[in-house]
Amino acid sequence: MRVLHHYQLSASSRFIRLVLAERGLMVLPKLEIPWQRSEDFLTLNPAGDVPVLVTEDGLAISGGMVIAEFIEETEDSSQHNLLWGESPARAEIRRLVHWFEYKFSREVGTPLLSERVVKRFSGEGTTSSVVMRAAMSNLQIHLDYIDWLAEQGNWLTGRQISLADLAAAAHLSVLDFLGDIDWSRHPEAKSWYAKMKSRPSFRDLLGDQVVGLTPPDHYCDLDF
Repeated sequence: MRVLHHYQLSASSRFIRLVLAERGLMVLPKLEIPWQRSEDFLTLNPAGDVPVLVTEDGLAISGGMVIAEFIEETEDSSQHNLLWGESPARAEIRRLVHWFEYKFSREVGTPLLSERVVKRFSGEGTTSSVVMRAAMSNLQIHLDYIDWLAEQGNWLTGRQISLADLAAAAHLSVLDFLGDIDWSRHPEAKSWYAKMKSRPSFRDLLGDQVVGLTPPDHYCDLDF
């Protein structure tokens, strides 16, 4: 069986969990704590980052975008294709996945996770209010962009759900777990995210439990 090395609050890991669930693919999850370096895990991915998917043949694939495209390339394309369309449409899906996996993560997700979670549980460093304010300011800009994307169609890239929707929802879900999103300021993003939360693939994420952290009440509420 496939094995997914992940961390519950790793947005990239959540992205792949959503991709696997949307595809109906079974996987054995294996928790990796980011600040606890495991030699066994480093043999799979010397960078030490999650997610890492180990295939049934023992191939270790690292990185959200890489794993997502590997799944799309190797699974039956007639079954719920998440990287669809002609070259321009596929390029737009890839652009938005890259936006959330790199730009959003760098400007918002990684700083907030580091300040709110990693520093707290690893005991390394003190929380920086400056970093958190900058990340929260960046978050509003990104949410404005999601508002605009959601206004253009049913999904972020148009006519049907794609990898872009899953990547965006995965990254937002982490911040929603931490209580960092004021949804009242972003009605279009909220409507789109509510639609994502209602999908069966999201149930596993909504059930995540992290020792020492309690998500806000609306996190699991589909009618938040």
